[in-house]
Amino acid sequence: MKIPQIIKTHCPHCNKHSEHEVRISKKGKERSMSMGRRKYERIKKGYGGSPRTPKKQVYKVGKRPVVVLKCKSCGKKHQKVYSARTKKTVEVGE
Repeated sequence: MKIPQIIKTHCPHCNKHSEHEVRISKKGKERSMSMGRRKYERIKKGYGGSPRTPKKQVYKVGKRPVVVLKCKSCGKKHQKVYSARTKKTVEVGE
């Protein structure tokens, strides 16, 4: 799926239709001291098998791409989720 670099859409912050720069949202860096990570490390420590059951091979439909839109007039960012599910990667470009 190809998305243009600049989209003209509504900005909820300045409440008008303006041009937006487009980029694909990415997963943030995982915190090493979060509660879930500390709990997982504590369970994994020592002898024994895997703390969680192995995942089954499930064929997924595909994820909905999320893009971050940055308004050119006010500079604020907001996200847009596309309704179409894609198995292929999303590309931003002309």
